[in-house]
Amino acid sequence: MLLSTAALPELVLPVSPKRNWPAVLLLALTFLLYLLAAFSLAGLQPAREIARGDARGGRIVVPGLGTPPQPEPMRFRDVAPEDAKAINAAVPISDLPNPAARAFKARFSSDLDRLRATECLTAAIYYEAATEPLDGQRAVAQVVLNRVRHPAYPRSVCGVVFQGSERATGCQFTFTCDGAIRRTPMASLWARARQVAEEALAGKVYAPVGWATHYHTNWVVPYWSSSLTKLANVGTHIFYRWEGGWGRPPAFRFQATGLEPQIALMRHLTSDPASLADAEELSVDQAAALAAAEAAAAGTATLPPGVVPASAPGSLTSDIKNRPVIRRYEPMTREAATDAALARSKEPAPASLHWALSGLPSSGAKPATPLGKKAEGEPAPPKCLEGIRKLPAAGEGQAQAQAC
Repeated sequence: MLLSTAALPELVLPVSPKRNWPAVLLLALTFLLYLLAAFSLAGLQPAREIARGDARGGRIVVPGLGTPPQPEPMRFRDVAPEDAKAINAAVPISDLPNPAARAFKARFSSDLDRLRATECLTAAIYYEAATEPLDGQRAVAQVVLNRVRHPAYPRSVCGVVFQGSERATGCQFTFTCDGAIRRTPMASLWARARQVAEEALAGKVYAPVGWATHYHTNWVVPYWSSSLTKLANVGTHIFYRWEGGWGRPPAFRFQATGLEPQIALMRHLTSDPASLADAEELSVDQAAALAAAEAAAAGTATLPPGVVPASAPGSLTSDIKNRPVIRRYEPMTREAATDAALARSKEPAPASLHWALSGLPSSGAKPATPLGKKAEGEPAPPKCLEGIRKLPAAGEGQAQAQAC
């Protein structure tokens, strides 16, 4: 039997009151925010690597990687330079992919911040690689800028270059804590280093060293070199990156803050003293290192015999090339050996000791006492021997009797 449509009740849809619309809008907005957050997390956590910084308790924690490794100061194995070269050459360059670093992009907070970054990077290039080829200088600049973007290091150029310089044994770049920075740069080499620094800060990349964060000269063997991945040889420097995820591109996601600290050690190098007007005073170790360098340069330092003082300001010697070498030691002369022995004993040396040490005759020393029993009293006068005649020289007459 068919039902009549007239018997069915009329279907009436409920009408939402206007007061419910704010709740609906809030719900939709919440959904959109969750959706945006999901897309953001997907972009920050690619499948191949997780490299997102999260500051917890003053320490950076990267999901999937943990806490970044701590940079170690420059400490070297006790090996001769030639042995070090052989040890370094025996380590092969890694055959893993070595992608080029991304161009460095920093938005400095002011022109003074940009100037400080440029001059700090110039100092690193000059004092670490002044006599290296142009590629060697570009490689050093690349390492500094790579560190700025890595969570294990400060997020400013000057902070990276002078990290640990307040301690005599904690610096990352040796020129910042051994007094070498007091040497006045040669104008032409400083200008070349500054050009390299400006190009690197403008985005120029030196691809052969990839994401390297470490390097050293080939005549030393740092303790940390065996724990890193060897990437390239450029000039006399060997370049490395962290092993595993810490050395791969996703770990270098941080950007420079744009704020550069004022470094007191840069006061005699800056082109604008106003840029360092608020720099903190030097630490005790920094002041001591600078005083020793200045005294050595002036020739007034108290050095052991045979030690050659540091180079005079403005000179380029092997001390710039051999960054790990703070002083050169040369063979001690005989005169220096004698003076050193006298200084230790604080007593005049007898003639026999003077001769034994230096092979030179005595100069003002007391004559040595003859061996044997010392005679008592005044010596007896010589006896006259009767009958002994003095023979004349050939052709000078007769023999003469000795006069008693």
